[in-house]
Order: sequence, then structure tokens, then C-alpha cells
Amino acid sequence: MLESFPVILIVSTLLGFLAGLGIGGGSLLILWLTMVLGMEHTVARGINLLFFLPAAVIACFFRWKQGSIDWKLILPAILSGCLAAALFSWLGTVFDTGLLKKLFGGLLILTGIRELLYRERN
Repeated sequence: MLESFPVILIVSTLLGFLAGLGIGGGSLLILWLTMVLGMEHTVARGINLLFFLPAAVIACFFRWKQGSIDWKLILPAILSGCLAAALFSWLGTVFDTGLLKKLFGGLLILTGIRELLYRERN
């Protein structure tokens, strides 16, 4: 039942909505695919990347139309991010990434705690 078309449509619409708000629909998609559907993590990450690309392009287009994107600031970040993604994706195939996964999990936990406890200062 959870793999039926209507359920997939509802979940992907909700996650696309969250991704458009910048909340992190991709992380939630991985949780859905692995914990609810029992999918392997490597397959879930690949699906997440394919889900995220069109959602990110559309969200970026609307942010650009709103004037929220400063290209002088974002272009170096895009270039260095792409370079780092390519380099470390390659390194992930050469080296064991167990420690990196644990460090990233810790970072996600700390970020979540910070978001729960964060108060805006006036």
C-alpha cells in the first residue's frame, strides 16, 4: 500500500513543498525511503539526488525572480560546491567512509538541537 501511486504522489508533493521552503525535503525523503519502504540507503541516496535536482531548480528560479539571489556571492559557492562534491564522491569510492558517516550524523543531530533551541535576537 505504501508503494502505491497515490501514496507516492502525496509524499512527493509534501516533500517537494518542504524542499521549496528550504526545510530539507531531501533528508526526509531518505528517511521515508529507508525507514518506511525499507530501501537500501545507497539506492535511497540516488533517488534523493534525482528528486532534489528538479525541485532545487524550480525553487531557485522563484528565489531569483524574487531578487533573493546575489550571483556575486553564490557563483563561487556553486563552483566550489560542485568541485568538492566531485572530489569527495570519488574519494568515497576509494576510502572507507564509516567515520565520515558518523561525523555527518553527529552534525545533523547538533544542527537539529540548535534549531530546536534557537531564539532570534533583537
